[in-house]
Amino acid sequence: MTFPTLRHCRVLVLPVLLLQATVLSAAAEPENKHAAEETISYLDNGQVRVGANLSLGGSITYLAAAGEANMINSHDWGRQIQMSFYSGPNPFAPDGQQPAEVWAGLGWNPIQSGDCAGNRSRIVEHRNDGESIYVKCIPMQWPLDNEPGECTFESWIRLEGKTVHVRSRLNNARSDRTQYAGRSQELPAVYTNGPWYRVMSYVGDQPFTGGELTRFKKTWTSFADAGGSPWEHWRATENWAALVHDNDHGVGVYHPGAYSFVGGFFGVPGKGGSKDAPTGYLSPLHQEILDHNIVYEYQYVLIVGTLDEIREFVYAQAPRPSPPDYHFEKDRQHWVYRNAVDEGWPIRGELHVRLEQKAPQLIAPAGFWQAAEVPKLYLTAACRTQYTRARLLWTTHGEPRFSTDRSLTFELVPDGEYRVYELDLASTPGYRGAITGIRLDPVADGRPGDYIKIKSLSWKK
Repeated sequence: MTFPTLRHCRVLVLPVLLLQATVLSAAAEPENKHAAEETISYLDNGQVRVGANLSLGGSITYLAAAGEANMINSHDWGRQIQMSFYSGPNPFAPDGQQPAEVWAGLGWNPIQSGDCAGNRSRIVEHRNDGESIYVKCIPMQWPLDNEPGECTFESWIRLEGKTVHVRSRLNNARSDRTQYAGRSQELPAVYTNGPWYRVMSYVGDQPFTGGELTRFKKTWTSFADAGGSPWEHWRATENWAALVHDNDHGVGVYHPGAYSFVGGFFGVPGKGGSKDAPTGYLSPLHQEILDHNIVYEYQYVLIVGTLDEIREFVYAQAPRPSPPDYHFEKDRQHWVYRNAVDEGWPIRGELHVRLEQKAPQLIAPAGFWQAAEVPKLYLTAACRTQYTRARLLWTTHGEPRFSTDRSLTFELVPDGEYRVYELDLASTPGYRGAITGIRLDPVADGRPGDYIKIKSLSWKK
């Protein structure tokens, strides 16, 4: 399912699913677990047919246009279209049970279908009224053998024309109350059969103008030829990507507000059915902190059609890239921390972040806006810190890494009272072109008792 080597070569841990059989040197799958009869709950509107597999936690194992072949791969329980989440500790060894060696680097990793030993997730509730499907399951910890997650997954699925609209929810109830660092989450993981091998997306700096698409061609068949990472990573500035056939027909994945995507192809392109090894892979990503008690929800759309039809749908639905406007009323707005923790879930009107470690960082989700449209940002915050000089950094479309060359320093007033800090970004020479991310370093070095509370960071005063 996931390629563990990659996790140790990136600062921001990035999940990348792949098939278990290849990684385990094509070891035989447990027949008594995998050969059970499958029950699938279908919706069909005459244009698209979709099936949620009730034998695999409600993951989507069937998706096809009317009269066409199923596009979804189910070679092992790490494929399908499914929910998958990541957190600590790493390794995750509840009650002393050790993860499979090849997956030990994944940490806490419940997935919707089942585990690497072939144990299936269990459905606890299902409804299908002909218009929509609802499923609720207890997922399995992928790296372990028959270890249910201390959580439940819920999915709501409905059809609309040639699209499948899915709402997904994680309900955590972990006994481990530690707040682990944010990690990239697959929202969702999507696997297609061999004929749908062409990975397409738009990565340019002029989104929603019909610019040329990019094809991601990385294909591999073993760790040796994966070159350190089996998949490619990119910033999808139109929030979608697709896996298509040679005729440009396939499935697009649109996740509103998600700019980070990962994908690629394993095996021999162009061949193979649902139980065969070759597979295409796509996933939109957000980094998230998954608290022990969090209720985390996201939505996405699967679009069945040609590349032109997929893009046309996104253009009709998607809000255009917007300036940063983060208000921390009920959630973290996809922000994560390095060398810092907050007060935990639920979020009540503010982020209260403890700055007691060296070089604490608060990192916003990937975004996209033109610098000329946002000359200033307004930070509404209160703090108590021993150091008072803060720094805001940003990345651009051409420079995707944070650097002090693209930053603004400002003074904090550490009296615990809320203030609005006006950050004049346009006054700095490095703030130009398309901006793709921001990071706040409240202090260079935290001390016991230091904190910052943030209500908002917005382009609006």
